[in-house]
Amino acid sequence: MGMFSRLSDIINSNLNAMLDKAEDPQKVVRLIIQEMEDTLVEVRTAAARAIADRKELERRTAAGRREADEWQRRAELAVSKGRDDLAVAALAEKQHAEDELSTLEAQHQELEAGMAKLNDDIAALQGKLTDARNRQQSLARRHDTAAQRLEVRRRVHDERVTSALGRMDYYERRLEQLEGKVESYDLGKAQDLHREFADLEADDRVKEELAALKARMAGKPAGTE
Repeated sequence: MGMFSRLSDIINSNLNAMLDKAEDPQKVVRLIIQEMEDTLVEVRTAAARAIADRKELERRTAAGRREADEWQRRAELAVSKGRDDLAVAALAEKQHAEDELSTLEAQHQELEAGMAKLNDDIAALQGKLTDARNRQQSLARRHDTAAQRLEVRRRVHDERVTSALGRMDYYERRLEQLEGKVESYDLGKAQDLHREFADLEADDRVKEELAALKARMAGKPAGTE
């Protein structure tokens, strides 16, 4: 029927033009689907015309058969009446009707073959159209996901974000320095407190050694050390 070859030419032409312009792939898919839908409408229209032609051929074929049968009846009537001349004429008309009937039947067979091809074309085109629509949905989801990822990447690599993070690092360092100053005072106080306890403990040990020394000396004879 030439429908698919024409569709392929249209799609390839538009597809190449849009790709040359670096158009959105979704637009290309929508264009392909639109072309397929338009072609499906045309194929269905052609099928409707073929069905109408088939009905007309069937009507004309039935009429041709009735006409051939009628001339056959007339030829038999003429023979029964002894009118061979009329019988010959009737048989000639019958032959003419049968020739026309053969032509109509041949046309009917060709039409049936064409309609079978149309039916195959419609089924194939509907299958391709369903597949294209499913792929369009998948492509749309992939496109949205890619666009979202791209936006996130852009924000991550945005100089403003990098600058803001740098300022945060600066403030964190300032805060750490401030906290270090606070902790330095606490460390000094803790050191003084440790020293006081150490002094107390040292004083206790000195007193204990003094007492022990006196006790030893008290137990020694006079004039000895």
